[in-house]
Amino acid sequence: MNADIGYGAQARAAYAENPAESRGRLYPEPESPTRTPFQRDRDRIIHSSAFRRLKHKTQVFVYHEGDHFRTRLTHTIEVSQIARSLARALRLDEDLAESLALAHDLGHTPFGHEGEDVMHDCMAPFGGFDHNAQSIRVVTQLEQRYAEFDGLNLAWETLEGLVKHNGPLIGTDGAPLGKFKDGELPFAIREYAARQDLLLDTWPSAEAQAAAIADDIAYDAHDLDDGLRAGLFAIEDMRAVPFLASILEEVDGRYPGLEESRRIHEIVRRSITRMVEDVIREAVRNLEKIAPNNVQDIRMAGRCLVGFSRDMVLQEKAVKQFLFARVYRHADVLAVRRVVARIVRDLFERFLAQPETMPKPWNVGLGDLNEKEVARRVCDYIAGMTDRYAIEEHRRLFDDTPDLG
Repeated sequence: MNADIGYGAQARAAYAENPAESRGRLYPEPESPTRTPFQRDRDRIIHSSAFRRLKHKTQVFVYHEGDHFRTRLTHTIEVSQIARSLARALRLDEDLAESLALAHDLGHTPFGHEGEDVMHDCMAPFGGFDHNAQSIRVVTQLEQRYAEFDGLNLAWETLEGLVKHNGPLIGTDGAPLGKFKDGELPFAIREYAARQDLLLDTWPSAEAQAAAIADDIAYDAHDLDDGLRAGLFAIEDMRAVPFLASILEEVDGRYPGLEESRRIHEIVRRSITRMVEDVIREAVRNLEKIAPNNVQDIRMAGRCLVGFSRDMVLQEKAVKQFLFARVYRHADVLAVRRVVARIVRDLFERFLAQPETMPKPWNVGLGDLNEKEVARRVCDYIAGMTDRYAIEEHRRLFDDTPDLG
């Protein structure tokens, strides 16, 4: 494999997922005469209700703060484009990489990570909450659009990549790994794994790994962009981070006196390019080293093959530390987070105590559910809300909805 691999049309690599060899769907369906299974999955995800709702879900800045900041939807689109670029360069299946990128945040709560943190705290007595696991629940159960099954009935490869895009979830002994090592796997994953084996003890496909690292690249770049445009920090503050300082020096050297909006864009796009090119070079090195003959060799490699180089890992960590201090922990952002945390907690506590106050169909058949099942239904309902709808529901139920402004 040539490290200078380009972006033109090329033959699929032997280690790429081949849609013609898909393991199929939980509920068998006739094949499409015009689309591969992964193209079909992409279309089903895009047409889902959960995907549309991403438009009004927070990334970092809540919707009232302006129309120019990223939402979950714009973030998802950016991730999908980076994932496709990586897949094309590495001769992977672009449609599968795109499908995984488009689906990766379907389970996110309103109000970004603050909403997820509060939901996890509220659900702690009932098995907790994890947005990745909730994405699986969305695509296998909560989307109710088709006549013959619940969920989207996605291909095995799409579900596998979605559930473990960050690596194996269990060891060969069945014990949970990573962030779940001190407990158990999230309910949604355990529930679905009982119906279909997703090989939770192996690494995912290279396409899933590409989608996962694309998420990190997009996250870093657009949070820098949004943080600058929101005035949370100044361009010159970025000189404290060597990776960003070198980009700033490059931009200023080539375009002295460039107006600020264009300067910001040049910094952001060059940071994406550097990270993408680093991933491609590192992935090529890794793939040449193990010389995989098929996708199973990727799964059994024992480590991530599509990711940052060791040097970029350190540089990207410094970028994240900068963003944590200057954006995520900024006083203005924290002030809004405290408000939205109260909204989510109030909704959960009210619906758990009075589940009949949820609208149809969420309040149907409650008499057949135990407390844990009621809590899961409340969780599903709130997790699917947009920011605006969560605020509207709080106003419907409470007389003192806090002002986000």
